[in-house]
Amino acid sequence: MTMSLTRQPPVTRAGAASHWLKRYYFTRFLVSALWVLLAFAVARHVPPLAAVMLIGYPAWDALANYVDALRSGGLARNRAQALNVAVSLVTSFAVSVALGRGPHAVLFVFGVWAWFSGVLQLAAAAKRWKTAGAQWAMILSGAQSALAASFMIKMAIGTKAVGIADVAPYAAFGAFYFLVSALSLTVSDARKATKKSR
Repeated sequence: MTMSLTRQPPVTRAGAASHWLKRYYFTRFLVSALWVLLAFAVARHVPPLAAVMLIGYPAWDALANYVDALRSGGLARNRAQALNVAVSLVTSFAVSVALGRGPHAVLFVFGVWAWFSGVLQLAAAAKRWKTAGAQWAMILSGAQSALAASFMIKMAIGTKAVGIADVAPYAAFGAFYFLVSALSLTVSDARKATKKSR
């Protein structure tokens, strides 16, 4: 039996965290992008499907934040994400109730959720900056989410017809920022690896 004399560099905690975040951000991008495509292409013409998707979107956000928090030290160490899980689960239930009152009520719920989740995402990204880096896109995403909340609430209290297509742009911006975050981390890790190899 031969043994390799080349010692492989150990995987650091920071490296493992960065690897997880890249997978996490890419996954969230793909799910959000597919949700947006389905919303515009099919769901806006099929109310039952739109209802399921509107309930499922915050539920997916809750699950994603829960898994990420567990992989990043646990819920106790990631209070912003833990609170985000709770807020998203409540939102999913609130959407199911609001569906019985009409699309304006649903959009209002999404507007309130966008504000809370945006602020909590911003807080989580700011905390993670020191350990993971490349969190500027997540901070921008959180800030824009809070800003988008005001537009959704304004439409919700108006008289113009609304539907899932009015939520889709919010999800689309989220998908964009998740992709940017994943690519930013990839570039950052590549630069660090290049510096170490010199």
